[in-house]
Amino acid sequence: MFVVLPLRLGGVVAVTVKEADPAPSRVVDEQSERVGARIRELRRSRGLTLVQLAGRTGLSHPFLSQLERGHTRPSMVSLDRIAKALGSTQVELIAAGAPGLPDAESGRADVLRAGEGARNQFPNGEVRLLTRGRRAFDPIEWTGTSPEFGDYFRHSEDEFVHVVGGALLLDLEKDGTVRLDVGDSVYYPGGTAHRWCSPDGSRFHLVVVKQKLENA
Repeated sequence: MFVVLPLRLGGVVAVTVKEADPAPSRVVDEQSERVGARIRELRRSRGLTLVQLAGRTGLSHPFLSQLERGHTRPSMVSLDRIAKALGSTQVELIAAGAPGLPDAESGRADVLRAGEGARNQFPNGEVRLLTRGRRAFDPIEWTGTSPEFGDYFRHSEDEFVHVVGGALLLDLEKDGTVRLDVGDSVYYPGGTAHRWCSPDGSRFHLVVVKQKLENA
């Protein structure tokens, strides 16, 4: 970053350029740092450079560099692009942000308290995983306030969405747009293009359940 400083010499304006101190880079939080480390680990295991990953995802090289160091958080759309490029899933990458939580033993109940669970925060909302360890399906708590549609999601897993609070505009591309209010639900098969937003910018609260694929 450069700062331009005008200096007046004998009636003539001269310009000098001074390099400003760069803004300090800081880790957002421990979960962001762990998610970034997992993305870096997967990228390297697949023999990809940051530039190559940028080309596959349509995201910028500087953004991905910041993300891998835990200096920023991805939106769910960005996380989806990264996961697909690395042969992973959004859920797997988010779960990497909360290591140390014990894997649930098969056949045993596991209570997850309100303040627990891996999370991904982004400018207009938050996603929290509602289970830990490997399970037969992935339940997710999703809150948001964005009044604008983003890019479409399209994934192999079937998905179920239930509105717990607020209202939701759900765009299913070829099947059109539908409004969902508290108590409403929708189920769509894998491969269905979908995206959603708030009708008026107020907060919506969802429970989203994703099918767990055998190779996931």
